[in-house]
Formats: sequence, structure tokens, C-alpha cells
Amino acid sequence: MSLPHALWTSMLPADEIFTYDRVAVGAAGNRIEFADGSTRLCATSGLWNVPLGFGNAAVADAVDKAMRDASYLSLFRAPHRYARDAAEALIELADPSRYRRVIFSTSGGAANDAAMKLARQYWSQKSGGSRSIVVGLRGGYHGTMYGSHALSGDDLLQSAYSVDRRAVRHVSHSDDGEELETLLKREGSRVASVVVEPVLGSGAYALSGAFIDRLLALREEYGFLIVADEVATGFGRTGTMLATDTWAAAPDVLILSKALTNGAMGAAALLVGDRVASDFVRGGWTFVHGETQAGTPACAAAIIAVIEELRRIDVESTTRALGAGLGELATSLLSDGVVAEITGRGCFIGLGLRTEDQAPLSGVEVLRVVAAIARNGVLVQPGPSSIELIPAYGFTADELHEVGAAIRAGLAQAQEASA
Repeated sequence: MSLPHALWTSMLPADEIFTYDRVAVGAAGNRIEFADGSTRLCATSGLWNVPLGFGNAAVADAVDKAMRDASYLSLFRAPHRYARDAAEALIELADPSRYRRVIFSTSGGAANDAAMKLARQYWSQKSGGSRSIVVGLRGGYHGTMYGSHALSGDDLLQSAYSVDRRAVRHVSHSDDGEELETLLKREGSRVASVVVEPVLGSGAYALSGAFIDRLLALREEYGFLIVADEVATGFGRTGTMLATDTWAAAPDVLILSKALTNGAMGAAALLVGDRVASDFVRGGWTFVHGETQAGTPACAAAIIAVIEELRRIDVESTTRALGAGLGELATSLLSDGVVAEITGRGCFIGLGLRTEDQAPLSGVEVLRVVAAIARNGVLVQPGPSSIELIPAYGFTADELHEVGAAIRAGLAQAQEASA
């Protein structure tokens, strides 16, 4: 039986029909319940958003209290205590020697738009507008707002939407920064910022140490800003609180979202380093960016509760242990020939898929595999010729075993159906 669909869902054809086993009605812990009464183990942390599990009581209680104490307060032209407290907590978490100010936003895509604007305004007011180019990575994903859609390096129908990419460039992430260096030799004086994901959300490709070292060295040479999009990697996902914690120097702007509120609220944050923050203060410049729902009391309360919960579970040791178990699972699938490649880092793993003749799977074929794995009780994230595993931090050994069994069964069934 199919449901009427007044709701227009994301990233699927408009005529998609959803049966009851695909319509979620509840979620608790690491499992999602569907309208047909079935449940499935979610190995995606709710699209990276819920690393502390669905229905985390500490976050829910904090949001409930904030909604009763101050149901809504704006950050337009005035602060409020809740947002100030959350900003201070984020700076403390991320290291006050690396970041100075916080700009709240409502999503990763909106925050990437804001970061592009911030970089361009910085150079416009500092040097008369000579720098406006923003560089992203081919295959990177930063959202589908107007600016972030232009910056995203995947083919996402940008031409159909007349997305303006005249001041955007894309370079490879897999050549240790050689293409980036070549671009900068040609246009370095015009580059406002370079935006990177430490692990690309599409495909779970981790930037190499050589790429990061070259990126930092090129910043010293050419002066551009570095924006690190940690929407997917923040809050322990790769084994450290922030993936950029391992970098020899901090980015100029750090973007956080998804796990920021454990999925409770639409929220994002830009953490701004001293270089940019101090110049805006010295110049008395006004950043013309505002979002009605950014940094509300409920968002701020959720952020503080998440930070406290991450400390309570000792997130770095927890995710390193989980990452080791996830790595063992991935290695067993690779050694048994079930998958063709392992990418990613920590609790963010990609599993490459190939046909019998070793051709990469198409997007349609990947979605068939994901559906087959779901029929075996586990939800995984589709990637380019791959599936991705992004488990919540409370996953047990038994749940990892359940994931492995569902992947094996689902891939076998998908291969049999296509034979």
C-alpha cells in the first residue's frame, strides 16, 4: 500500500511513491520505527546529525527548559544570554587560542553561504575587492543554498538552477594539492578563501597529510583564508573533537552543524579565528548577514547540552574505540571481497562498490544496494559508487555485527537481482 505524498521529499524524483515500510514514525536510541511496524538500525547517525542517539534525554530536557524560559529571542542587532553562553562553550571546546568569535546560522548550507560572504567582505574592505574567488574541492559537498550549491563540487544540476560559479573554482583533493598550487600560481592574488572538508561527505575521502601541509604552506605564501567545513566531521567523528585539531595550524573559519544539537534543532555555527575577527573589530565593519532562527535560546541550550554529553561520554576515547571496531568490520568485508575499497577515518567510513567486472556502481545501482540493505534491517548512507557507515557513538559490538550481516545479505541480494 502506498501513502499519498503531499510532502515533497529531498533528493528523489518527484513521482517517488513511499510504502509504509519507508515512512518513519519514531526513533529511539539507534533505531528508527516505520509505519508498517518494522524497525531498522540506523548506521548513519540520522545523516550525521544524531551521534548521541535518537531521543537523548539531556538534550531534550535542555531544549524543553529553554522553550519555557524564553521561547524565542533574536540575534538581530542585540545579543541574548543563551547565545552568548553557547558561543563561549563552543570557543572553549574548540580552543580559544585558535578561535575568537562565533556567528550562528541555521544549517550547514547556510553557514557555507555565510562563510563565502565573510571571506569576500574581509578582502573587499581590507584591500578594495581584489579577492573574490572561492576555491572548493571537486567532489566536495557544502549544501544546496545558492552560494553553497555553487561551491559544492558534485554535479547537482547547478546549470539548471543558473547557479553563479563565475567566482568559484574547483580542484582535486587526491593529488596532495598540486592542482591547488597550480591554480594559485595563476590566480592566487584573486583568491579570497579555500574551503575544504577534512573528510569529504560524499565518498568519505579523507584529505591526506600532504594535502593539508601544502594547503597551510600555500596560505602563508598567498594569504587566502582557509575555511574548514566540519559539518560532517565535528564533535569526535574522526577520533578527535575536531578533525582539524590535528592540523599544524588552525583554519581561519570553522563551520559546524549536524551533530551541533544532536539533530534537535536546525543550527550551525561559524567559529572565526583571530585574523578575521580582529580586522572586523579594528575596521568597525558590519557583517551583513542574519537568519531569523539562528542562535535561538532552544538552539543554544541544545548546543550546551551536546557539549556536556560529549564530555560525559569522553567522546574522543569513545569514538576511537568505536572507530577501531568499525575498521575491523570494514576490513573483514574487504578481505572477503564483499566491498572493493575502504575510505574515511574514525567513525566515518566509506565502502567502495564494484560490479563483477570491477566497474564502479552507478548512482541508481547504489540506491538499489542501500534499499536491499534496508530490507535486511539496517540503514546506510549512499555515496558515489559506495555506501557510508556513520554510526552513533553508542553503537555496541552486537550492533556492528548486525550492520555487517545486513551489508553482506543486502549486497548478495542486489547482485542476484541484477544478474
